[in-house]
Amino acid sequence: MTTTDSDGWRRLESRPLLADHPIALRITLAFWTLGGAPFIVLAAPVLEAFMQGVDDVVHQLAVDLEFSPAVRMAVGLDFLGSTWVTLPVMILVGAYLAWSKRWEDVMYWGLSMLLSQALIGTTKAAYERSRPPLSLVETTGFSFPSGHAVAGAAIVVALVIVLVPAGPRRRNLEMLAAGFAVIMGLSRVYLRAHWLSDVVAGVALGAAVAVGVAVAMHYVVLRESDRSSGERRR
Repeated sequence: MTTTDSDGWRRLESRPLLADHPIALRITLAFWTLGGAPFIVLAAPVLEAFMQGVDDVVHQLAVDLEFSPAVRMAVGLDFLGSTWVTLPVMILVGAYLAWSKRWEDVMYWGLSMLLSQALIGTTKAAYERSRPPLSLVETTGFSFPSGHAVAGAAIVVALVIVLVPAGPRRRNLEMLAAGFAVIMGLSRVYLRAHWLSDVVAGVALGAAVAVGVAVAMHYVVLRESDRSSGERRR
């Protein structure tokens, strides 16, 4: 969000999206690297066979460790990541930010949500990976990446960014938010709705989008502020 001074040029407000954009950029690159690895592996037949072997071991472990109370907990987490929950959250947070007239945050939230959702469908269609067998919940569409993981990570990390001031505390909360997204994603593995690599890629992709959009917007706002400042001094 920005304000306008008496000369009409726009400057950053006291609560920018990011005050630590170099660190955020490194975090984004780390998430893109982690999330990008499964995409590359699945495109190489030899590496794909190795990753599928790991996924098969984890899938069988989920079958062997099936336990009714744990299944019920996983189903609850699965519901939290469903469209029935995530879509209202996206709308309500966007409405709250607009009501608060935090227009930079509104733009950030909208771009993060739209980009993360767009990546789910396009990536699934590009890879057309089959779902694991013996799923304990109803599934639709292709498996890679996990839509629950992408949406969950994007939402919780973006929520921290728009609700918590920039600084070390927010970075810590972003990591906790990503950790929660991992747990929610692992519930999908436990329910045999996704392979492990689907979830790893999904969480990293969703978190990378949430942090990456904030970094990109911060650099754009800084550039526009510097340009306006330069014009004002002429």
